[in-house]
Amino acid sequence: MLSATELAWFSLAALVLVLTPGPNMIYCVSRTLCQGRAAGLVSLAGVLLGFVVHLMAAALGLTALLAAVPFAFDAIRLAGAAYLLWLAWQAVKPNGTAPFEARLLPDDPPAKLFSMGFLTNLLNPKVAMFYLSFFPQFLHPERGSVLLQSLALGAVQIGVSGAVNAMLVLTAASITAFLSQSEGWLRAQRYVMGSVLAGLAVRIAMTDRK
Repeated sequence: MLSATELAWFSLAALVLVLTPGPNMIYCVSRTLCQGRAAGLVSLAGVLLGFVVHLMAAALGLTALLAAVPFAFDAIRLAGAAYLLWLAWQAVKPNGTAPFEARLLPDDPPAKLFSMGFLTNLLNPKVAMFYLSFFPQFLHPERGSVLLQSLALGAVQIGVSGAVNAMLVLTAASITAFLSQSEGWLRAQRYVMGSVLAGLAVRIAMTDRK
């Protein structure tokens, strides 16, 4: 249903999402630094379950929207491009947020770590906006079920997010120690992410969807 090029672009978008500083990354890294890798992985499991909820809501919602108002996809596409430009500005603006600026948290049992990870993601508007911004760019009703296409894209995104966040959790202490001594790396990360987000926004806005 989806071409290799489309999957590559979507994988890049998913990678940008997970590497862009946000509540999910900060929570998992903070838990890891405060309680260790096991706590970070339990927290990540909760975050991934939150992705599943976002995915189902977006997939079902977009499927219903296409059936009711087909031309609304273009409106969502352009709104998504505008949102990505806003994210790009948030990354490069003066005093913008950088990753691995973890906050101190008290020790919590595994059940609470999992539930807090789940709620952190569930209440994260960046995730919901990602699905609503990017899914319409890669969905092709003429190729079959929109719901199945959405679920396939969601599986890619959750896989990318899980793999990258797991790597960050396992190496959080080392990465934090390195980045804390190099403000240049922190600035570079922000500008790279901002540039990629802006480039994706322009590509989306300029794409002619028949």
